[in-house]
Amino acid sequence: MNASKAERTSDPVRGGKAARFQCTMAFERQARSKGFQRIAGADEAGRGALFGPVFAAAVVLAPERPIRGLDDSKLLEPSRRQALSLEIRERAAAWAVAAADAFEIDRWNILEASRLALLRAVAALNPPCDYLLVDAVRLAWPGPQQAIVHGDARSRSIAAASILAKVARDQCMAQWDAVFPEYGLSRNKGYPTADHSAALARIGPTFLHRFSYAPVRFASQVVFWTKQPSLFASPGGAH
Repeated sequence: MNASKAERTSDPVRGGKAARFQCTMAFERQARSKGFQRIAGADEAGRGALFGPVFAAAVVLAPERPIRGLDDSKLLEPSRRQALSLEIRERAAAWAVAAADAFEIDRWNILEASRLALLRAVAALNPPCDYLLVDAVRLAWPGPQQAIVHGDARSRSIAAASILAKVARDQCMAQWDAVFPEYGLSRNKGYPTADHSAALARIGPTFLHRFSYAPVRFASQVVFWTKQPSLFASPGGAH
């Protein structure tokens, strides 16, 4: 893959500061030049959280209906993410959101569960995509694909997917916050913040926490999870 000089990226860390990527349609244009028409971007949200599902989304952008401001969801303000999420759903040629729950994360591991959620999102696209751009990982998907490091900051299709996945997961955490208010899920989104860690130490985890994650396991007074990889076959993630 040869991007233009303005779109080429190298090491994301220079002089101890994160280099700013350019989020463009370069990867999508390259795929179109090879004859592909429905190029999807796919990304996940929530891999580092201690609670709840990992979410994933896939998006096929419509070239005739461009969306301004697409970028890595982590760089956007919540209000901007929400607005873009609505615009993506209205203007994209196809989009889908999926998830893998905490039980699947504990059974397989977070990487394979993330792949599973990504595959579910891609499979739900209607119409289906004929080329796939994925943030950093490869999937057990039969069509042509490209794994792009820092893809959510470099490809607008992946950025759109990252926004949908992040917004959907944040909404899920807000709903679970009403059930488990002690953990501050609407604020910390299930991540290991000081308030979340303090709640785990004080009252222990819920059944929707990820017991394969050490902070959750150590906070539990009962052994809910034991790593026994020989009991489980791979869910089919490509490596």
